[in-house]
Amino acid sequence: MATRLGLSGQVSNDAEGVHIALDGAGPEVAAFLTALREEAPPLAQIDSVDVSGGPAPPGAGPAAPGFRIAPSDPARGGAGPRTRVCADSATCADCLAELADPADRRYRYPFINCTNCGPRFTIIRDVPYDRPATTMAGFRMCARCRAEYDDPADRRFHAQPVCCPDCGPTLSFRPTAAASPTSDEPLERAAGLLRGGGILAVKGLGGYHLAVLAADGSAVATLRRRKHRDAKPFAVMVRDLATAEEMCCLDPTARLLLTGRRRPIVLVERCRCAGRVAEAVAPGTGTLGVMLPYTPLHHLLLGLLPGPIVLTSGNISDEPIVYRDEEALAALSPVADGFLAHDRAIHTRLDDSVARSVRGRETLVRRSRGYAPEPLPLPWEVQRPVLACGAELKNTVCLAAGRRAYLSGHIGDLENHETLRSFVSGIDHLRRLFDISPELVAHDLHPEYLSTKWALEQDLPVVGVQHHHAHIASCLADNGHPGPVLGVAFDGLGFGPDGTLWGGEFLWADLAGFTRLAHLTPVPMPGGVAAIRAPWRMAAAHLLAAGVADPDRLAVARRNADRWDAVAALARSGAAPSPVGAPLTSSVGRLFDAVAALVGVRDTITYEGQAAIELERIAAPGDYGRYPASPPPSGAGLLLPGADLIRGVVDDLRERVDPTVIAARFHSTLAGLTVDICAALRDSLLGGPGAPGRPGLPACPAGTVALSGGVFGNLRLLGEIMDGLVDRGFTVLTHSRVPCNDGGISLGQAMVANARGQQRT
Repeated sequence: MATRLGLSGQVSNDAEGVHIALDGAGPEVAAFLTALREEAPPLAQIDSVDVSGGPAPPGAGPAAPGFRIAPSDPARGGAGPRTRVCADSATCADCLAELADPADRRYRYPFINCTNCGPRFTIIRDVPYDRPATTMAGFRMCARCRAEYDDPADRRFHAQPVCCPDCGPTLSFRPTAAASPTSDEPLERAAGLLRGGGILAVKGLGGYHLAVLAADGSAVATLRRRKHRDAKPFAVMVRDLATAEEMCCLDPTARLLLTGRRRPIVLVERCRCAGRVAEAVAPGTGTLGVMLPYTPLHHLLLGLLPGPIVLTSGNISDEPIVYRDEEALAALSPVADGFLAHDRAIHTRLDDSVARSVRGRETLVRRSRGYAPEPLPLPWEVQRPVLACGAELKNTVCLAAGRRAYLSGHIGDLENHETLRSFVSGIDHLRRLFDISPELVAHDLHPEYLSTKWALEQDLPVVGVQHHHAHIASCLADNGHPGPVLGVAFDGLGFGPDGTLWGGEFLWADLAGFTRLAHLTPVPMPGGVAAIRAPWRMAAAHLLAAGVADPDRLAVARRNADRWDAVAALARSGAAPSPVGAPLTSSVGRLFDAVAALVGVRDTITYEGQAAIELERIAAPGDYGRYPASPPPSGAGLLLPGADLIRGVVDDLRERVDPTVIAARFHSTLAGLTVDICAALRDSLLGGPGAPGRPGLPACPAGTVALSGGVFGNLRLLGEIMDGLVDRGFTVLTHSRVPCNDGGISLGQAMVANARGQQRT
């Protein structure tokens, strides 16, 4: 740009950013500054442009003609992270054009990339980000690739993964059993295996995937059986946007998500999938997780197949995605019929991201490949570097320093040794890449979480953060809002300071602290963790708490008659001061489970949130009214009356009302009660119009509500609550850049730890 505009000077990097020195006339300099933003490369992220200078000082000679790239100076600049590591990026249009051009030397080369696309975070071993510090170090560039790499005018200038068929990684196919190959070409053999109904293990950017033809119900069923994944939905990869349009209902935001450089799995409404996708791919849901190819290998493979493929993480059950070749062979050989692999190593395992369009806004469900480890800009300063360890489920970790927060990719559920090992190695890698040495460690209050235990073993000051406060703080950080706000946190459960399991909370909160103002009426959780896996147990507990007469006459009790009385007795023990095996919970997630079991949706689950997801799916569209319910007072606060909801559901069941209508009324009643409680808290407790305010709380009106927690992944409930709050004059904050579920907890923990640290100083 400088040469085109006739400007002299230089550009260099240091710890603070990019430094550009220009010498030239004012109009040309102004044109350069405009072009700097408008013509930035696809992977460039410009946070700010600060301009200073003016006429050359008296006596200064003219600048040397021409514009040059000066050596970087990593030692110059302020403290803090000394590099920005890009996320992996989908294959760009220029590379795809070369991939399809028979005259190009990279024609049909599965590892084509350039400065604007390709692997980044998953291949970086260390910083500075140069080829020797990546898993491409073992591939010596040929003369032609070296010439491109060294030419500032070339699209592959300093593209560290640059390669070609003469000097780069190679593809291989390996069957798990003896077979007669129809072709020696790896891609052809892999495609033939899929066309024949086989299961293929494919090495992607951040790990191995398992693939079958999406239309082949028998192959999908075999994959479920071998992978031990009974019902959790699979994602589907389609060839192009036109195919996605033919299958699903897409709004403009969903289209941008599907075709953008990040290429997440996008949750969209299923509408025309018959014949393209077997029902077993996503049973019991009204949505489908769709993605477009994001590597040259995916593009080439899809081009050889008759339709979409299932593409799911290469693992068994809830273990982390497999990413090392030898481990993949050992773990996936019992599942896959063949392996399509290559010899470029993956350094950092990374699952696919998941996103959806919520009222036209990009909203992340899982933040991983394509997003991590790009920083989240913060509107406030982090005074002391913080490491936040996240939650037990959907774990992520967060490093925060300066005005940026760096979140890891999705690590998973910390329930086995391999996931814990991934958690520890992920922390070490982030610390090294961004040169951040934490001075505080934030953790969840639950004493049995592996992340909590690890945090307490570190030789650093620790800050325990209540789970639902972290949810609300995460929403505040996501929206750049310091609080205070009225926070509504609905989820499965989290450890409360009172020793019970929270999950239906109304909090008055800012980043530093919170006050619990209202919550769902607590009920026993008979069997503890067993009640999470068996929603009928929560039905028994809620029926008991609601005082429903003759619960054994309901279908849910008859279906579970052999254990009903024992579980009901266990639930009754929850009323004791120290319940054994039936801890009290105020969880809205468990309330959804109870209603799902009552209406016959599901008595047991095989993955988290399954009953609630299926209850949302069957809810009839339209307005079917609300059950009679009103929030009773509880001391200085209010209670969300779960008993009223349960009694309304039971009355409908006894009147033989259709379950789809019951599900709709349940959603509407819960949404309406939530809005009612928010309005009551604003008007009666927090200094609303005509109210004296509550002692001990800030004297400011609660005009903003932050919604967080995994339950708000339910778009019907979220939408009805948002509409109701806006109608009552509230401003509503929801998640976008980080998930509302536990995948966003680490960001909230980091913000709380920072705010409390500032209070102490």
